[in-house]
Amino acid sequence: MKIIYLLIAGLLLAGCSKEKTHGPWNLKDGQEVEVLVSHRYAATDDLLTLLPQKKMDIGGVYSFTDREPGYNYRVKARMVAPDVPPQDGPSYWLELVKVLSKERYTGNDSFVIELIYRGWGSPGIMLEKKDGLYDFQGKVKLTPATPAISEKLAEMWAYYEDYLQRIKGYRPGNPMPVLKWKSIKGRVTHDPANFGKSYLVSNLEFME
Repeated sequence: MKIIYLLIAGLLLAGCSKEKTHGPWNLKDGQEVEVLVSHRYAATDDLLTLLPQKKMDIGGVYSFTDREPGYNYRVKARMVAPDVPPQDGPSYWLELVKVLSKERYTGNDSFVIELIYRGWGSPGIMLEKKDGLYDFQGKVKLTPATPAISEKLAEMWAYYEDYLQRIKGYRPGNPMPVLKWKSIKGRVTHDPANFGKSYLVSNLEFME
């Protein structure tokens, strides 16, 4: 009987000592891995690829502030999973250790970006207008491919400026201003005239 108790205790101890893993790749806190980072910065399919297994997942590498749109990177990243996660943040994330390689994307495939932000606080459009140019997520400009797209961007921005003024002037007891679009998707390619700094927008799809 004593042997049975010892076996049970050993199994329980082994179970407790097993390190917890995190995310779809089942990484341990502090574990370092090699990851491919896509050229499609901020796209809806901006995927990370775990090497050498080539497992893909949607996500990002924190503190990779030097990432440039239009380039594929191979990086070393570390899993960070604090015992007490940030109150308003994720419970785990990948943090950049170092860049191993950087390669310019030479294709011309299009991809999709989402312009509507829905998270903490009121929803918004992830654009700023500076000197007549549309700045997406503070990293890349949006250049209209046609006059029709230029008009759509201008109309969208005029509406959004009005929406922001209504949010600013909101008073409790009044109806809360509501952004009329649930989603704005842009189909883009890398702008050859301003590679790495601009996306060429060929289509905008508005969903109310």
